[in-house]
Amino acid sequence: MLYQILFIFLSLFLHFDHLISLKAKELNVYSARHYDTDISLYETFEEKTGVKINLIEGKADALIERIHNERELSPADLLITVDAGRLWRAKELDLFQKINSKTLNDRIPENLRDPQGYWFGLSTRARVIIINNKISMPLEINNYKDLANPLLKESICMRSSSNIYNISLMASIINYIGEENAKIWAKGVVANFARQPQGNDTAQIKAVARGACKVTIANTYYIARLMNTDKKIFDNIKVIFPNQNDRGTHMNISGAGIIKYYVF
Repeated sequence: MLYQILFIFLSLFLHFDHLISLKAKELNVYSARHYDTDISLYETFEEKTGVKINLIEGKADALIERIHNERELSPADLLITVDAGRLWRAKELDLFQKINSKTLNDRIPENLRDPQGYWFGLSTRARVIIINNKISMPLEINNYKDLANPLLKESICMRSSSNIYNISLMASIINYIGEENAKIWAKGVVANFARQPQGNDTAQIKAVARGACKVTIANTYYIARLMNTDKKIFDNIKVIFPNQNDRGTHMNISGAGIIKYYVF
């Protein structure tokens, strides 16, 4: 579904033949997604349409800042980035233009797109809890709130709180339990750290698997990547989709928007 939607996004430009001609049949895609499957899609699009994709890759925040600084001089046509917070920021910086596409509206659920049509979700990822299944746990973990339980003292590995995935998770927790309760929860989690925050989600999963800590939080696609490279890790870990009895597991997205300075 992701690649069907992304292909539709790229195809929107084909409805404006005079602009494709002016641009020598090229599209400039700024992307914070770094996957071989995306490259394959761009190649397929080029073969089917004759439109060349110029791919500019980078970190999401840097790409957003670059387009913002370039303003109307920006060569960017399409921004693809990860995290709903970054899509919101790009919209707030007035980088996107409103798109009225029945195809996108029909294919993408309302909760995975901007209500005004400035950006659309391409894929989802869950932020799950991972535990070491070979080590005795002092309590059963079913919810994010359990991570603040003092029984988990010196048990948790975590990447930096400045990471956008943790920021988005914290924002969702604030939304559900309020700012003050969220602060109490966060302090409880920090008190249970087994080490100072370091590394990415993959590093946290590996740390849990080897017993450096008992618990962590990670996005599901990091788990999928490890399944292809280090299957032995899965002998030692268990994946928990928390909060199944109330609000459900926190979900985030990657998404895209057409740059404002591309004049249809």
